[in-house]
Amino acid sequence: MRKTVQRHLGKVVAGTAIAVAGTAVMVAVTLPGTAGADDSGARAGQTVPKEAGAEEGAGGRAVSPGVVEAAPAEGRKGEGRDPLTDDELKRVEKIALSKQLFRSSESVDGDRGPQRLGVDLAEPEADEAGRPDAPRRADVTFYDYRDDTLVTRTVDLGTGKVVHSDTQHGVQPPLSRAEKAEAAGLLIADPLGAGLKADYRDATGKALTSPDQLQLSGAVYRAAPGAQPAVLDRCGEHRCVRLFPKVKNGPWVDARSLVIDLSARKVARLDR
Repeated sequence: MRKTVQRHLGKVVAGTAIAVAGTAVMVAVTLPGTAGADDSGARAGQTVPKEAGAEEGAGGRAVSPGVVEAAPAEGRKGEGRDPLTDDELKRVEKIALSKQLFRSSESVDGDRGPQRLGVDLAEPEADEAGRPDAPRRADVTFYDYRDDTLVTRTVDLGTGKVVHSDTQHGVQPPLSRAEKAEAAGLLIADPLGAGLKADYRDATGKALTSPDQLQLSGAVYRAAPGAQPAVLDRCGEHRCVRLFPKVKNGPWVDARSLVIDLSARKVARLDR
């Protein structure tokens, strides 16, 4: 009988070994006809008069008809500090992604155009705080893998124009879902991913061929002097990832010793 725990990179880790154990909470479910059974003072077996428009539930108890209210329609434009609407999210991203930026940048998978990271409602200026008529703006962030820069563009939702643009090097915000999937794809294709694939087969009996087969969490990795092989020395300037993969409906797999450099598209094992 094989000893899979000792054989592979990423030994399969029980949920309690990596994740914080959750606390089971008993949820009380009230069935129709039992809610407030003692409130009226009626004893078991007694008949309770039906209210007008009410339906009779279990045990003869009168139950008022349920009413499901439709969710309020989302307007195309928010007001003040309201969260950005779907329409606003699409609009500001389109405005922020100019033709010049699209043509000169590169996404995580090598396609033309920067990698979209997020869109957030911008904070008001100091002299605008508390003003009901303060301009409503959004910050759109992209990562350009062509030269490892974080691009932030602020769009005024009222005028539809970019009012501020900023480019930074060495700034590594949280990873997007697409970046974690690309990192997993690089790991699966690399020889260092053999242990991950073996553990997946042990857990499921199937071959691991795609990131879609995993639930992916991950964190940005920054180089620390003497804490990694030389191939990872530029992590922090480059966009590097440590993945925490989980078999869907299964166990976690320990891949913490591996780092994927998305900028260089390389995988390396950390020195112990």
